[in-house]
Amino acid sequence: MQQKLSYLWNEPGATAGYTTGVSLHGHTHFSRECLAFIAAIGKKLPGVRWAMQRERERADRGGLAIDFTRAYWRPPLAPRAAYRLESEQITEKLQLNALVSLTDHENIGAATRLRVLPESAEAPISIEWSVPYGMETEIHLGIHNLPQRDAYSLVKSMNEGTRQFSHERFAELLAALHALPEVLIVLHHPMWDLRRIGQKRLRRLLASFMESCGKCVHAVELGGLRSWDENQRALDFASQVGLPVISGGDRHGCEPNACVNLSNAADFAEFAAEVRAGHSHVLFMPQYSEPLTVRYFRAVNDIVGTYPDNSVGARWDDRVYHPNREGVEQSISKLWAKPPVYVGMVFAIFRLLETRPMMRLAQSLGRPEQPFEFTWTGEA
Repeated sequence: MQQKLSYLWNEPGATAGYTTGVSLHGHTHFSRECLAFIAAIGKKLPGVRWAMQRERERADRGGLAIDFTRAYWRPPLAPRAAYRLESEQITEKLQLNALVSLTDHENIGAATRLRVLPESAEAPISIEWSVPYGMETEIHLGIHNLPQRDAYSLVKSMNEGTRQFSHERFAELLAALHALPEVLIVLHHPMWDLRRIGQKRLRRLLASFMESCGKCVHAVELGGLRSWDENQRALDFASQVGLPVISGGDRHGCEPNACVNLSNAADFAEFAAEVRAGHSHVLFMPQYSEPLTVRYFRAVNDIVGTYPDNSVGARWDDRVYHPNREGVEQSISKLWAKPPVYVGMVFAIFRLLETRPMMRLAQSLGRPEQPFEFTWTGEA
């Protein structure tokens, strides 16, 4: 196994000898994203907590109560805009050919639309597969470059396997994907404690997953929106299980992925073979060196921004969905004359945080992600 980590702000010549940059794990408006973060934030802020209580009282009097387990939002970028954002970073900043793999949650709508456009006709068909492993947490897998002829049937089987989860069926589906040589399977953000079960329990579940299914996983993700400390733990985990690390941006807003892979592959199948053989060169882009808090502020404000040409919806409340009284999903701009007060309050807080004075304060307090000591080069 041979892998390397580089930082463009510290190594401007890192791309020498490579022909291709690979962007992995970006989202479009085809993704459905959980809204639970609003309730979590609301419980911590007195004014929002008060507004949430008023909303519950209104629901008790016959209003429509918000169920955050069934509500979701969609990222703002359409497939073409997301593809161009990632490919232009590689072609313009790195002067390399671009391979871009977008991984929306549980659907391949973005890739199938990109493939009808000349500029993106060879875009890989990829998804992020969320698996309720162990019933305590979710394991997220990037399934890249599904064969076009079987893509819909494979995604259907994966989604059915998620809804009616069993370890046996999951292992069977993962083995079938592993058997396709052009497919690349990546363990996404393994050290992110999504369900807040604690690092010890998370590591036990990961160990169980790797013991039963690890032979079907080809790489571990280092995330462009994960902290330096978390990426260090992911690197240590990859070393323990004998897998290469690979880049993954997990972009939901308008900042291009903060890390990419360098390669000499001519297409995604060649890149998949390269990583499966244990070869990976991860390049962190300059935006990764900024304080993570500042970058989170930007991402959230991208998410709640207004996009007049967006086919899903121009305003944020056009892109947030909730069931009506009959259980039919609708945008909250249609469900309520005005969005629930506390939802608007949370988003107003995020907009305030991106004002120039607040951003300067965040930059002064934030710790830059500059892991100059984080280098792992050569044979592993």
